[in-house]
Amino acid sequence: MSGPHQPTPRWFPRSAGLLFGVGLGGFFDGIVLHQILQWHHMLSSWYPINSMENLELNTFWDGVFHSATYIFVLSALFILWRSARLSHFKWSTREFAGTMLIGFGMFNLVEGVVDHQVLGLHHVNETVERSSWMFWDIGFLIWGAAMVALGWVAGRRS
Repeated sequence: MSGPHQPTPRWFPRSAGLLFGVGLGGFFDGIVLHQILQWHHMLSSWYPINSMENLELNTFWDGVFHSATYIFVLSALFILWRSARLSHFKWSTREFAGTMLIGFGMFNLVEGVVDHQVLGLHHVNETVERSSWMFWDIGFLIWGAAMVALGWVAGRRS
């Protein structure tokens, strides 16, 4: 209970860390896997990169995907900025890092299940033999689950 004689509890906005993690997970996927390594594009299982038209279509949807990740990061910044101005804000590097890891891992898990398995939009590494795609997809899910677990352990409030 807070009253005139008890200080207001101070807290860190976990939603900011989670949104940063989701956004950064998306940026990592888009920048590293789509652009640098070119292992896949947003719709490359549906529209393989075997024509200029398919490359243009995939590049457009990669851009839409990046726009969504940008919105997650901007939302996180807004929450953090707004919260930092409040008297009950408490900066916690541990909680921030932990919630970012959870968000990044959640991105991998959701994207891995929905885009790779359910919809089949693309797979993690489409440059290897098709018979190996599932192993890369499973590795992506394990990586995501490990980040969620590590983030949960690292970000627990004392």
